[in-house]
Amino acid sequence: MRSIFRNADYILIGLAVLLVGFGIIGIYSAGFNSSDTTEYIKQLIWFGIGAVIMLLTWLIDYNVLGKLSYVGYGVFLVLLVAVLFTTPVNNATSWFDLGFFTFQPSELMKIVYILMLAKILDKTTFKDKKSINKLKNLGIILAVFLVPFLLILKQPDFGTAIVFAFITFFMLYKAGISYKYIIIAFLVILALIPLVYMFVLSDYQQNRIKVFLNPELDPLDSGYNAIQSKIAIGSGKLTGTGLLQGTQTQFGYLPVKSSDFIFSAIAEELGFIVCVIIILVYVIMIFRMINISNTAKDRFGSIVSIGIASMFMFHLIENVGMTMGLLPITGIPLLFVSYGGSSMLTSFIALGIMLSISSRRQRSYILN
Repeated sequence: MRSIFRNADYILIGLAVLLVGFGIIGIYSAGFNSSDTTEYIKQLIWFGIGAVIMLLTWLIDYNVLGKLSYVGYGVFLVLLVAVLFTTPVNNATSWFDLGFFTFQPSELMKIVYILMLAKILDKTTFKDKKSINKLKNLGIILAVFLVPFLLILKQPDFGTAIVFAFITFFMLYKAGISYKYIIIAFLVILALIPLVYMFVLSDYQQNRIKVFLNPELDPLDSGYNAIQSKIAIGSGKLTGTGLLQGTQTQFGYLPVKSSDFIFSAIAEELGFIVCVIIILVYVIMIFRMINISNTAKDRFGSIVSIGIASMFMFHLIENVGMTMGLLPITGIPLLFVSYGGSSMLTSFIALGIMLSISSRRQRSYILN
């Protein structure tokens, strides 16, 4: 027990708390003149719950979590099917409304998926690293990926589905997949893009892509979010307009300002400098996760770490990119910062797993 606490990466905890702090400030400001002024209090409660769950996850050997992931994968597949029959919210059936709180199964499925895929990759390459390139093994991996991917697309939640693809790519790369399969997958994706656009994406999602390319096509509807977000970020300049002083944030022009567009709200009121600090905190966090992957005591821990690092990387790139108009708007939250219980719990469980891996790597790390 002492070695678990002594050898853990405490800098990761500090970085996470810093991000949560920025998020709570932004959520407090975003909700100051809104219909719900208690969101920051709810976020503090989720922070407390998340911290407890992080501690429990940290204490459990991550290899035990890997063994349990098969059961978790099955349970969350059932939930992903069940959520399709719920009442749509914002044109998507992604949430269970339990009254006292809403629950998004696709968020926690990311963690279960990372653990299970890492377990499969570890078993597949245990005796021979090149065995991952056998068609039989690739077929199993593809099936494990496609089932949750297609169910999440059905909701439809294109952004979260892409997270799974992003995670899968980096985990396969870490496991040693042949470059020829990466090239083949890339070419297949390029060929499928027009088909997915025409036959898979809903009209609502197609409009988002059109508006991403030209927000002025529909400035009062589909393009409204992107335009208002860029105005908010631009008006913040170097040091911001001041807390509770942002016109876009306080007068209701900025949409979904406590969750999807929390970065825009922070940029307007706290400015460019604070935004750079937030991005740097994420970059340091991701690099420390990669370092944990490189120094993990076993292959399973190494692959899990890179999966979690890639999850944080995608959320950072997509959320910040969409608020700046550089990427299509997908509703991807900024982990630890955006308002939301499911997102907060997912982030802290992921952090707990990283701490579990880092605290158990010291002996192997010293020998290396």
